[in-house]
Amino acid sequence: MNFEYLTKAQEKIGTIPVLVNLVSYRTRQLIRGARPMVKRDFPEQDHHDIVLKEIVEGKLTVEMGVEPPDDIFGDVGTPAKNDGPAVVL
Repeated sequence: MNFEYLTKAQEKIGTIPVLVNLVSYRTRQLIRGARPMVKRDFPEQDHHDIVLKEIVEGKLTVEMGVEPPDDIFGDVGTPAKNDGPAVVL
């Protein structure tokens, strides 16, 4: 694994768990036949290094979802009237 690409990709993505998931997902795509978005450094370059290079060159980014509202769970666990027994999670 190219540690230079790894260090630069980690700086761009920020968190290691997100980087791991992104590299894993894209690596599976490459294994299944997707075309790389960057030119290989050498013919036998590992898929992981290709993905890291895509991240470093800005060809592959991650977009985080929006924050859920504070009251997303509302009244979970509070029984509604006439609904029988409540299930508390």
